[in-house]
Amino acid sequence: MDNLNSLSLKELKDLQSQVAKAISSFEDRKKKEALAELQEFARAKGFDLEELTGAPVVRRRAPASAKYANPADKSDTWSGRGRKPRWFIAALAAGQQPEDLAV
Repeated sequence: MDNLNSLSLKELKDLQSQVAKAISSFEDRKKKEALAELQEFARAKGFDLEELTGAPVVRRRAPASAKYANPADKSDTWSGRGRKPRWFIAALAAGQQPEDLAV
């Protein structure tokens, strides 16, 4: 507890954000594991899980491929979907075109 008292507000908020992400990730992993177990159980009984529940199993699409790369760190990429990363916004503000950042 003494370690937490020595942290700044920013450090505490960063820690809180990391904990929230870890909890969400843990819950997602557990849900996927439970779903896989249920699907296997249904298969062992000769059914599809969709048949038993009447609802389709949610299938996630594969992650989108990278379209843009951070000029300062080529391993930092963005697919062009969702929120624009800060480095992309900064590059555009500096006069670069999206084509200049293309992978």
